[in-house]
Amino acid sequence: MVKKKRLRVIAEMARKIRAYRELKSRPRESQKYALDYETMKRPHTGKMLPVLAWQDVRRESRLFSLLAGMRMFGVGRLFTRKSWLEDHTEPSYWQITKVKVDYTAENMDHGKAWGILTYKGKQESEVKEMDKVMYHDWRLIPKHIEHQFKDFEPIPEPPVTYVPYPPLLRAMILAQLRKAGGSAVIKEPTLPLKRDVLLNKDYFRRQEEEGTSVNLGTCTL
Repeated sequence: MVKKKRLRVIAEMARKIRAYRELKSRPRESQKYALDYETMKRPHTGKMLPVLAWQDVRRESRLFSLLAGMRMFGVGRLFTRKSWLEDHTEPSYWQITKVKVDYTAENMDHGKAWGILTYKGKQESEVKEMDKVMYHDWRLIPKHIEHQFKDFEPIPEPPVTYVPYPPLLRAMILAQLRKAGGSAVIKEPTLPLKRDVLLNKDYFRRQEEEGTSVNLGTCTL
C-alpha cells in the first residue's frame, strides 16, 4: 500500500515537471511574432506575411510599439486602428486600462493589454483583453481630438415595423406568388407590425355588414 502511494506521488511529480518544462519551452510572444522586415517572414514559424499587409507593416505600428514610448505605457489613452477609420464613420477605439509588458522583449514592444472597447459608437461595459495587438495598423488618438470620439452620440436605430412570416406561411405565400407571377422576381413577404386604420362611422358600419353577411349553408343530419 505504501509502495503504491509513493508511486502515485512520483508520477504526479513527474507530470508537474513535464508540464513546467513544456511551459518554459513555449516561445514568448516576442519570439512568436518577431518579424524580419526585409523578407517579411516570421523567423519562428518561417511563414511570410500576406503581400497586402506589407504596406501597413512598413508604414503603421503595432500597439506595443506605440505603448513602449509612452508614460505609464499608455494607460488611460485612446487607441484606434487604421481599418476602423477606413471602414466606419462611427468612432471605434480602445481605452486602455491595464498593460502587462514582456520585459524580456527587445525595446519592450510585446505584451498584453486590457481596456474598454467602443465599436461603431457603442461602448461596452466590461474590461477585456485587447485582440490583434500584433497587427500593424494601430494609431494613437491625440488628446486634443479625444473629445470628438468620446462625445459621439449614436443615431438611434429605427423601430422594427416588419417581421418575416413563419416558415410554413412564408412558403405558402411564396408558392402563391410564383403561381400568379410566373418567372417574375418575387419580393420577400413581410408581416407589418403596425397597421394604420381610420376608425370612423363607415369603418364600423362596414364591419357590422361583413360580420352579419355569413352564409351558414345547410346541414343535413
